[in-house]
Amino acid sequence: MTPDAAGRDPSSFAGPAEPGPRGRDGGGARRTTQRAAVLAALHDADGFRTAQELHDVLRAAGERVGLTTVYRSLQLLSDTGEVDVLLNDAGEAMYRRCERRGHHHHLVCRSCKKSVEIESGEVERWTERAAGEHGFSAVTHTMEVFGLCTTCSPA
Repeated sequence: MTPDAAGRDPSSFAGPAEPGPRGRDGGGARRTTQRAAVLAALHDADGFRTAQELHDVLRAAGERVGLTTVYRSLQLLSDTGEVDVLLNDAGEAMYRRCERRGHHHHLVCRSCKKSVEIESGEVERWTERAAGEHGFSAVTHTMEVFGLCTTCSPA
């Protein structure tokens, strides 16, 4: 497998620490070099990236991977909780390697796409209160806040 831009073996980012039987990851899917390369590219990204952006990075690094394979890998990584997915202002899916497991939210820079994972008890309490006031139960939610990071903000 081709090392990434930092000289690391992408298979070291290939997913859960507990490998499954016969070359399968912890979610039961077959481990592939392409999925490992996608995960490595996400690891090196400082924020959310589209599938096309990741595909471009991988191709520039000499990886032989198709755009469809990138999308399939991202879907599987999302399903196993290794990758966060959100929609940008234009409605396009963007992906980022999870730093935290479990429920969390994101602050995302509209300019450079840098992101920060956050937890907020206030959001959780507000969601439950609003749902209850309108007779909803078993609610779930996602929340992303878009703005400009300190690097991209005008001085």
